[in-house]
This record gives sequence, structure tokens and C-alpha cells, in this order.
Amino acid sequence: MNQEVLLMYEKRPKTLVRNIIMLVFFAIVIIWSTDTMQFSGINPNGIVISRSILDALTKPNLEWLFNFGTGTSIPNLMLETVAIAFLGTILGAILAVPFAFISARNITGKIASFLGNTVIGMIRTFPIFILGLMFIRVTGPGPLAGVLTIGISSIGMISKLYVEIIEDIDGGIIMALDATGANAIQRIRYGIIPQLTPNFISTAIYRFEINVRNATILSLVGAGGIGFTLTAALAVYRWTDAAAALWGIVIVVLFIEFVSNKIRNSLVSGNQ
Repeated sequence: MNQEVLLMYEKRPKTLVRNIIMLVFFAIVIIWSTDTMQFSGINPNGIVISRSILDALTKPNLEWLFNFGTGTSIPNLMLETVAIAFLGTILGAILAVPFAFISARNITGKIASFLGNTVIGMIRTFPIFILGLMFIRVTGPGPLAGVLTIGISSIGMISKLYVEIIEDIDGGIIMALDATGANAIQRIRYGIIPQLTPNFISTAIYRFEINVRNATILSLVGAGGIGFTLTAALAVYRWTDAAAALWGIVIVVLFIEFVSNKIRNSLVSGNQ
């Protein structure tokens, strides 16, 4: 037995040269990347500001954090942020479906799949800030610009994940339906949709988690939500107000992650 193990060890792929080349390549890239950093020392004012923010996190403006009465309170602003993320995710998930089916090789073939994936890749290259600024010019500042930005920016990632799900469907079920004389609509209804729905929903929920954070960032450019309020508080050194906004974001994001993980786990277990 030991001789067999030794023999297999001797026949293992020799990858020492390849590994050395890769390590050298990564070392060169790291050195080149660090050379672009212009570090001139730590700003003393930055240390003071960091200490002020950390100290304020232990003493947030609780009146603002738990005030549900005014439209500019943290709960109402976070509710607006979540609503923007939710509507944007729904929009992106719906628009991603035709892109995904066109880009799935087992559905449309190599040429159409290549063209579809190229379009998806182009959509993914647009930074979300650029899309936000574009839609603000079209619709004006406000939540609508945030919803449209979230929706369009979500198409790229959701479509790519949808394509992988579609290409992994069990073809045996489709063949079995063909053998029973099922038509195209019946094959889609009973063979494809039941396989895709749980994974599609799970993907959309995962993207919703990301979009809640994106909606917070987008509000910095005037697309609604809590980000602008947070930036304004930091700009005028209202540390306790900024801390209240940060705690509001943390609480909501953690709650959404907890709930979405529960939903996704139930979908996975129900699909097995």
C-alpha cells in the first residue's frame, strides 16, 4: 500500500516551475501596484476626526435614531432607502430574464449566447455612480432616479447568475415531457419554470442585499435615501448625527441579511 502511495506521489503533476512563475508574477504586480501609492504620512487632523467618529458611535443621537415622526428621521430615511433597493431589484430581476434566456447556450446556441453575454458584459461595465448621475439628469433628483439606477445596474449580475442556472437545468425532464407529447408551453410550464423559480428568487434576494448598500451610496448623488443626510452630517462635524445614521444603516442591513438568509435556505431545502 505504501509503495502504491509513493508511486502515485512520484507520478503527480510537476507544477513547481509554474508555481514559481506565478509567485514571481504576483510579486511584480504587487510591487508595481504599491508604487502608485503616494503616502506622505498620517494626517494629524485625520486621527482626531477618526477618534471623534469612533467616540460618537458609542453616543449616537438617539432622538434622531428612534424618531418615527418626521420625514427626515433615520427610520424614515432608511425605509426610503430599502424601498428604492426593493423596487430596483424587482425591476432588474424582471429585465434580466430575457437577457438570461438569450445568453444561455443551451437555449439559443453559441452565436446568440455570445451576443447576449457581450451585452450583459457591457451593462456590467457601467459604474453605478455614472448611471445614477445619468438618471438624475433625466428624472431629476429623488427616489425614482435611484430605482432606475438600481434596476439597470442589477441586470448585469442577475443575468449572469440566471444564465448559469438556466444552463444547469436537468435536460432529462424536458426529454421526458417530449416523450409524453407535451407542447412547447407545457415543457416550459412543467419542465423549465419549476427548476428555475427557486434559484431565480434566491438570486434576486441576494442582489437585494447588495442593492440596499448601493441605495445608501447612491443617495450621495441625490438619488434619495439616507446617504446624503450622512454625508451632510459628516461635512459639518455633527458626529452624533452621523453615528445615528451609521447605526441605522448597520441595523437595517444586518436585519435584511438575516431574513434573506432564512428565505434562501428555505428555498434551497425546498428545492432538494
